[in-house]
Amino acid sequence: MLGSSDLVLCGPPLLHIPLLDRLAPARDAGFAAISVTPGDLWALEEQGTSLREFADRLADHGLELAEVDCIGCWLPSHARAPAGARFRGLLMTLTPERVIGLAAQAGARSVVAVEMMDVSPSLDEAAEAFARVCDLAAEHGLPVHIEFLPFGGIPTLAAAAAIIEAAGRPNGGLTLDSWHLFRSGSTLDQLAAIPGERICTVQINDGPAQQGADLFEETMTGRLLPGEGAFDLAGLIRTLDRIGSTAPIGVEVFSQAQAGQTMDEVAQAWASSAQAIIEEARKQDE
Repeated sequence: MLGSSDLVLCGPPLLHIPLLDRLAPARDAGFAAISVTPGDLWALEEQGTSLREFADRLADHGLELAEVDCIGCWLPSHARAPAGARFRGLLMTLTPERVIGLAAQAGARSVVAVEMMDVSPSLDEAAEAFARVCDLAAEHGLPVHIEFLPFGGIPTLAAAAAIIEAAGRPNGGLTLDSWHLFRSGSTLDQLAAIPGERICTVQINDGPAQQGADLFEETMTGRLLPGEGAFDLAGLIRTLDRIGSTAPIGVEVFSQAQAGQTMDEVAQAWASSAQAIIEEARKQDE
């Protein structure tokens, strides 16, 4: 079982690298698990590799599958999303039924849910819809966690936490990405008020003190390795420990600076920078 001392290699920034080619570098860098997108798994199947074979390959490398990222079409208002909404075509295919079934077949630990189609649901709509997603996932023994995005319709930690609370499902929780936390204006004090068991997965990265003019552009191209920016990542780790979070810590760095680097170089840089921050945080808390 993964815990708060385990590192996860997050898949979304690595889509240009075939999934199976990520496994050995992840293992060699010290990651305990990886996350993947639905597209990663569908691509494997199209190439003739079954999800059972993939699970066996993971096990052979001593890795677990942390989560499938993500369910993108789960709110009733998504059916009315603007035609020009970012990634609308892809997100409309990422329904709870498809992604949860895929995650269960692949042996994933959990599933992420996001809102990225420029809709702003009411609390009642979002809570009812999230409860339905959780119920579907519970049939497979899977948790579902909302990842709030400052450029989406669930933009803050408080907004996501309110949905999870109103939905009232024991397998509902949060994905906590450091970029989204700090760029959304959410605070560590707010995080400290959330029960640790509601944090299902953590993703760390860093950023400059001054945010860019375009939040989406920055999140997709301008993230920094942990420790290279101004985010209070040590404070984040200490807060998670104090609330009793046992979620593994993923590293997710979307960055143009990684262009041209090998998978081994990326995995080593992600793991070493994350481990240094974690060790610093926990040493200060002793």
